Amino acid sequence: MRRAKWWLLGTSAVVVLGAAGCGTAANATSSGSAKPATGSEAAVGAANDTLTVITSPKGNFADNFNPFDPSTNDGTYGNIYETLFYFDNLTGKTWELLGTSYRFTNGGKSLIVQLRTDAKWTDGTPFTANDVVFTFNELKKYPDADTNNIWSELAGVRALNPHEVEFTFKSVDIPFAEQYVLGGTYIVPEHEWSSLGDPTKVKITWQKAIGTGPFKLISFSPQQYTFEANRFYYSGVPKVKYVRYPAYTSNQGADLALASGQVDWAGIDIPDIQKTFVAADPAHHHYDFPPGGVVELYPNFDNPLLANLAVRQAINLAINRKAIQQIGETDYSVLPVPTSLIPSQMSWLDPNLPSQDRQFTVNDAKAIQILEKAGFKRNSRGIFEKDGKELSFNLLTVSGWSDWDEDALLIKQELQPIGININVVQEQFNAYFNSINPGVGIKPNYDLALSWTNEGPTPYTIYYDMLDSKGNWNIEQYRNPQVDEALRQFASTTNPAVERQALYQVERIAAEDLPVIPVFDGELWYEYNDAHFTGWPTKQNMWINPAPYTFQAAAIIMDHLKPVS
Repeated sequence: MRRAKWWLLGTSAVVVLGAAGCGTAANATSSGSAKPATGSEAAVGAANDTLTVITSPKGNFADNFNPFDPSTNDGTYGNIYETLFYFDNLTGKTWELLGTSYRFTNGGKSLIVQLRTDAKWTDGTPFTANDVVFTFNELKKYPDADTNNIWSELAGVRALNPHEVEFTFKSVDIPFAEQYVLGGTYIVPEHEWSSLGDPTKVKITWQKAIGTGPFKLISFSPQQYTFEANRFYYSGVPKVKYVRYPAYTSNQGADLALASGQVDWAGIDIPDIQKTFVAADPAHHHYDFPPGGVVELYPNFDNPLLANLAVRQAINLAINRKAIQQIGETDYSVLPVPTSLIPSQMSWLDPNLPSQDRQFTVNDAKAIQILEKAGFKRNSRGIFEKDGKELSFNLLTVSGWSDWDEDALLIKQELQPIGININVVQEQFNAYFNSINPGVGIKPNYDLALSWTNEGPTPYTIYYDMLDSKGNWNIEQYRNPQVDEALRQFASTTNPAVERQALYQVERIAAEDLPVIPVFDGELWYEYNDAHFTGWPTKQNMWINPAPYTFQAAAIIMDHLKPVS
């Protein structure tokens, strides 16, 4: 499995991954400002010039703006480097970026893309088809960089002229071509990267980050980094002059900074948001938490106990999702369904799906019965075991993502009565990410983990990423030839009836085999202060995915904002 980019929840979908609920907090000062910085930070200051953004708690920043590194800093994707198109999962809209149009030929095995003729890199060099060809060939030359498994489907790429590119595929896979080639690959400049060697091993500091996006880095410190509007941007110089990202690690400081008006845009979980955020400035403080993606409990199939269906069934029956919704998610989330379909995609649900596969129930007695039938017996500590191996697992979550941390503790409490012991492990984001998705040829280092899903225009995206043997977010290491074949059938046709039958098969397997265990439908966390900028997505006009951690969408939003005069 390749290292999947966690930002994929925001490419064709992210994402995603919308990023799951996360709590954040100030790292350095209660005022929310972080110092010191290097570069032209002194130029930044006026409230109507500078947009301050919080995404999620990651501790101090490393000077890393390499788009081939999944742990790169926020804003690397979107603000600096762009994809050819952006496909928004919330609205279904397609946004033209470096590409202006595309068409499939040769029965769907070829894809021709028209590129912008007016795009430039931030150093003033013209963007051309050669940059696109170079980027994709880098993924082929250095497989560790091919985090989306592009070359498992791609047969070749060539420039037809300076502003037209042709992709050829080994077989017809239209959703893959759209979501990963067009919407999931960030283009880098050939004139800079051709001499750098393996892109996964290159150190791209803030001074070296040359992109085509709407912003350019001008300063960096471990506590804060700042972007400036790109004067070469093909859509015109953004009206937001500066974008600032301060470092945060826990909830209290971020909540205070947001409520006091020092932060313009956040994607955090705020308990009692009406009281703690909106009431501080009802005229300007707004929020919306539309469902964005399922948060799943991922069992590591390399663990033989978790590969046992009876164990997964017992865990599934013991989880009280209503309690998690009310307590851990403070009533912001939506209850999930066993098929992992999000509310906006329920039209894809198999009408003949058995009733038990349509909703979750809590049944401790049945969970215990299943374990006993599978040969497990309680030991002196009350924990079920078999062949000397206890049902005792570490449950990994992200330190500082307060809702997830609470959810994990609730799961621990809920599994205890059925004889399954859970040890909640909270890790900083980078350590967490490397544990669940350590890289090519390295097995994930976890038992159970709470994590996100990658959503797209149809359920194909979440199912492919999460359940296909080659999936980009198959962190649980699930392998099922029936799933692989059903998804292949979906990808090779444009016949709606065939597409539906293929997904119906996957839905039933997802609900009955429990390769992952849905916990709640994650919210797209979105709080904003319109005192200084206008043009935000609103409840009345949610024109794009609004979460600041859906990075390509976030860059589009920033490009549309205007200072309050």
